Amino acid sequence: MKDSFGREISYLRVSVTQRCNLNCVYCGKEGCAKKEAELSARDICRLVSAFAACGIKKVRITGGEPLVRADICEIVKSIHAIAGIETIALTTNGVYLKQYAAALKEAGLQSVNISLDSTDESTYRHLTGAAVLHKVLEGIEAAQAVGLAPIKINAVLMKGVNSDGAEELIALAEKAPLDVRFIELMPFSVSGEDKELIVTGAEILRQFPFLKPLRSEPGTARYYGAEGFRGRVGFINAVSRKFCADCNRVRLLCDGKVKPCLGDDTLYDVMPYIEDEAALVEQIQSIILKKPAGHHFEEQAPAHGLNRTGG
Repeated sequence: MKDSFGREISYLRVSVTQRCNLNCVYCGKEGCAKKEAELSARDICRLVSAFAACGIKKVRITGGEPLVRADICEIVKSIHAIAGIETIALTTNGVYLKQYAAALKEAGLQSVNISLDSTDESTYRHLTGAAVLHKVLEGIEAAQAVGLAPIKINAVLMKGVNSDGAEELIALAEKAPLDVRFIELMPFSVSGEDKELIVTGAEILRQFPFLKPLRSEPGTARYYGAEGFRGRVGFINAVSRKFCADCNRVRLLCDGKVKPCLGDDTLYDVMPYIEDEAALVEQIQSIILKKPAGHHFEEQAPAHGLNRTGG
């Protein structure tokens, strides 16, 4: 299905929880919701089925931290069984990934994005509030071992905080077949609203001139490589170079609200229609048509943090 601006909407990001086992400085503005606010696995499946009927082909499971849900493998398996869904991915902080990787793969998960903003233990602890870097690194290894692919490492750099660790992160793409992606700091927290902290993709590229552009592919990231690298280095420049004109996604939040644009606070509740499949599909189609042309981070920060909207 196309929105009112002619964009083909084929990608649904499903936030299954606001809860998280970390407290990253750029992620949230409000406290996490209680477990009671989360959709059941059955309702998630029913809603994703309706989105699939509207043309959704790719689903990414997000949070909060999706691996805090005990039924996460059940959720993945049920989505995998939905007709029309071709790709299932998951975004995680990686702390519990080692114990879940094999089961997620068996349930139908294909790829995983792992948030990792520093390879330095002290800096990582400062950014996340937890001394669990070793668990994340073990999770990356486990994802590789079970054959999840692609594996993407998402990093947000902040000046004077972790910006001096870019080289070590880039080295991960040199040593292993990983996509290391730098995402510009967005205004979803107090730290994110400080424009002085933003490290743009262009600034990182100037530091590492050996990175050369690779052939473009659909998506928000622009990838670069270097001789001898087993992986790629990507840049998601949501602040300095908006890509709204090519956006193909909408978001389903863990309480049944639909958010057509990450940077727009408008939410639509589809739960009143969940018992009537035809009405639900019609409502989703109507919401997609209301997707705005783009975000305006430069003018106004979103009201909710990433733990609410999904990463």
